[in-house]
Amino acid sequence: MVHTALIPWLDPETIIAGAGPWALLVVCGIVFAETGLLVGFLLPGDTLLVISGLLSHPLPGSPEGVFGISVWWVALLIGLAAFLGGEVGYYIGHKAGPTIFERKESGLFSVKNVERTNAFFERFGGLTIILARFVPIVRTFAPVAAGVGHMPKGKYTLYNFIGAVLWGFGLTMFGYAIGFIPFVADLVKEYIDLILLAAVGGTALVTLWHYLSERRKAKKAAAAGEDVVTDEEEAEHLVLDADVFERGPKHDEH
Repeated sequence: MVHTALIPWLDPETIIAGAGPWALLVVCGIVFAETGLLVGFLLPGDTLLVISGLLSHPLPGSPEGVFGISVWWVALLIGLAAFLGGEVGYYIGHKAGPTIFERKESGLFSVKNVERTNAFFERFGGLTIILARFVPIVRTFAPVAAGVGHMPKGKYTLYNFIGAVLWGFGLTMFGYAIGFIPFVADLVKEYIDLILLAAVGGTALVTLWHYLSERRKAKKAAAAGEDVVTDEEEAEHLVLDADVFERGPKHDEH
């Protein structure tokens, strides 16, 4: 077990005992925000899910890992958070309509992110809701774009469920499976304190970096005289046609 002298309070058993369900609540909150809120694209969801599964292995101080419950419950709750996030994202888009895109470019919004998501829909049709789960940024804007475009609710919910299971539940269990590799298991047990620090600190730093990067781009565009405000007419052009959701994946013709 490694204990760093620079942070003597970072005792694994203390952290695990104090974290428990609260740590899982934070993870579920981040997963929910990734698809339920337009600011979720700032969060590192994929890595977090794999680490959550990895840290569900028995560890010093907890026979059931950091969260104190079976990995099956961890994966199910994360999958549920992913599903609910997708449903809320759709609801927000459906209720707000095109006006949700009427805003100024900032570190929390970029019309290019919406356009990138629309391009996915144009290429993959309704299946984007499933595939987007594995694509950062797109997974944040896809539910909202589907809601604004009035994708049939039943079809959306089905695809959202499948995507949440494959991504939320699947990646968490994948992380857990990695823990059965001998050298990985030994690494986690030996350096659990540093891994926990990296997971928490890394999430915060990546989120901050993404925000500052997007904000810098927005300011640079504004200084260059570019149009950084999406007005009502431009917002209407960002709404997907209803037939897009009925299409299957496009295949390039040669």
